[in-house]
Formats: sequence, C-alpha cells, structure tokens
Amino acid sequence: MRRERPKAILALEDGRVFEGWSFGAAGEHFGEVVFNTSMTGYQEILTDPSYKGQIVTMTYPLIGNYGVNEEDIESTRPWVEGFVVKENCPWPSNWRCRGSVGDYLKRYGIMGMEGVDTRALTKHIRTAGAMRGILSTEDLDPNSLVEKARRSPAMVGSDWVTAVTCSERYEWGQKKGTGEGLWEWGKGQGVNPASQERFKVVAMDFGVKHNIIRHLASRACQILVVPAQTGAAEILREDPQGIFLSNGPGDPAALTYAIETVRALVGKKPIFGICLGHQLLGLAMGGRTYKLKFGHRGANQPVKNLLNGKVEITTQNHGFCVDMDSLPAGQVEITHINLNDQSLEGMRHRWLPIFSVQYHPEASAGPHDAAYLFDDFVALMEKYSKE
Repeated sequence: MRRERPKAILALEDGRVFEGWSFGAAGEHFGEVVFNTSMTGYQEILTDPSYKGQIVTMTYPLIGNYGVNEEDIESTRPWVEGFVVKENCPWPSNWRCRGSVGDYLKRYGIMGMEGVDTRALTKHIRTAGAMRGILSTEDLDPNSLVEKARRSPAMVGSDWVTAVTCSERYEWGQKKGTGEGLWEWGKGQGVNPASQERFKVVAMDFGVKHNIIRHLASRACQILVVPAQTGAAEILREDPQGIFLSNGPGDPAALTYAIETVRALVGKKPIFGICLGHQLLGLAMGGRTYKLKFGHRGANQPVKNLLNGKVEITTQNHGFCVDMDSLPAGQVEITHINLNDQSLEGMRHRWLPIFSVQYHPEASAGPHDAAYLFDDFVALMEKYSKE
C-alpha cells in the first residue's frame, strides 16, 4: 500500500535546498542545521534539551525501526526544531515500542522530513559549516525559504536555556512532569531510599538529561534540581556536598547570569560540569569559548585522558568549545582532548575541587567508557565533606 506523503523542503542560508516528504507535524520551523553520526539512540537525541534551536540530520540512513518507548526519554518531551532522515520506518517493531517516530513528532508539533540525501547534506555541512536553515511544508518556494533562513536568528548570541530549564526547583524522583510531557517525570528513575543517600547535590538545570541524574542517584546522591536563573546565595543556603552544572543548548557566552552564578560558586563547594556546564566553568574561570565549524555530535568521538593515557569513545553533542589557550594555566589543568581535532574535552582546577568534561559520560544509549567520572565526583564530595 502506497503512503500519501506531503512534500517538505529544507533550505539553508547559503542557498542550498533539499527536497523530501513530511512524516512529522506540518508547518514551518527554522533552526541551526546539524548532523549526528549515531546509529542508535534517536529517541534520546530527540529528547535531549541541548538540541533546542536545531534541526537535526541523522547520518544513519534508516531511522525509526524500533519506534519510541517509555524508557529512553531524556526529558519530558522532544526539543529539536526539526528531524531530517534518509528513510523513516512507519511500522516499527520492538517489544518495548509504544508508537512510531512520526506520531511522536506530530504529538509535539515537531517537523520530520524523509527522502533526503543525508550523505550529501552532511558533506555540505562539513565543508560549509553548520548554518541556519528552515524546514517547511507550507511555503514550497526555494527562493522564499532561503531568504527566511537568512533572516532567522543565529546560534551565536542565542540563549535557548530559558526555553528548556525547569520553572521551579524539585527533588528528583518526587515531582511529576509539567506541561504536556508524554510520560511522568521521575517514573522508574531508581532513586535510592533516603537511608542510602549520603550526598546532597544541587543540580543547575540548563537543560539536564535524565540519565545524568539517574547516574548521580544510583551513587547515593539526593538531587535537588534548580532553575538556571537560581543565584549562588540560594544554592549555598541548601548547604549541598556538591554542585552539578548540566548540559544545555545555545551559546554559553550569552548566559551572563549563569556565568556570574558559577563564578560566585567557585571555591565554595565541589563542582562537576558536563557540556554547557563545562563551558560555563571555563568562562567563569576567565576563559573564552568559540563556535566549532560543524560541532561534535555522535556516539563515536575519541577522547584521550591525559591523566592516564587511555582513549575513551564518547557521546558528544556540542557546537561551542572552550579555548584551552585562554584558560589561566597556573590554575587550570587540561585533562582530556579530542583526538579528531585536538580541541578541549576536559579540565580540572589545580587546587580547588572542580572538574568538568565537554562530552557526555552518562551516554544513553552508550558508550559507557566515561561513567567513572560520576564516581570521581562522589569521591571528591566524600573527601571534602570530611574536611
């Protein structure tokens, strides 16, 4: 039986146009067009708040064959502005499946586009760099769409954190989801009983992924999640054993309020930052950030741990990077580098209990090479709580 598929167009600001068919919601959305090289984990990608403001292209050609389920979400909803694939599977098959990717996107008003030469699109982005684009099922005039893409907001200077952070503080495992979440927030998180919780951690929510909190909770941590705009004084009043700075979307340099808060927290408590949290730490300690040409997005990024010489295969999702040469060398030690482009992937303070990484050690659906970093954070809290 042949499916009726509405036409869709993706237009880039440099004039390149790709045609295909819609399998998500109808409409017109703009965003930075990026690509992800993961072969699995598309549901985690869709629900990662760090993708807010971006149209994501999957390099793996067949997407959706195992559908969507209740276990693999990383937040209360999908956040991508659009989802571009070579071939979408409309009839998924898996024992955990609760629906198709297309129906999932439609439920949240997110556009999906299939039938695209994603290899050509990816090669173009690698050559020309990630850029603004627009995805439409309404306006099918390529020239008109290119002009709209050029007038859309740039990623540099954009604060997308305010769109994804929680509206109020909550303790992990005790609060239901807000808004139109498909499943309940806190469902099946495996939070340890209160009798086993040894460390109180305040997590600043810049777009935190659920699996990060699950890792902390599984290590005897009680997690209080607070909105991104929460000030340092309010955080310190909770007297936590540690502070966690989460991942999130947008340009870190635009988050002046968060940089000010992190700067005020430095030296007060053990701090662990991931992705955007890592970038904010770099800025708070006097460094600079810059935009990568096409970013690092995928589950196969090689990172070298300079402390032990080991190579880790990591999951990454970032378009900005901390300039390692801008960090105060007398205070900050480089701990990890990316083996593809030698960019900064991890750092620690030389005498304060602070460390961070650019990649995702919680990595769902994997790999799990860097999960030891959560143990390092717990060990750091244990050491300084005794002191």
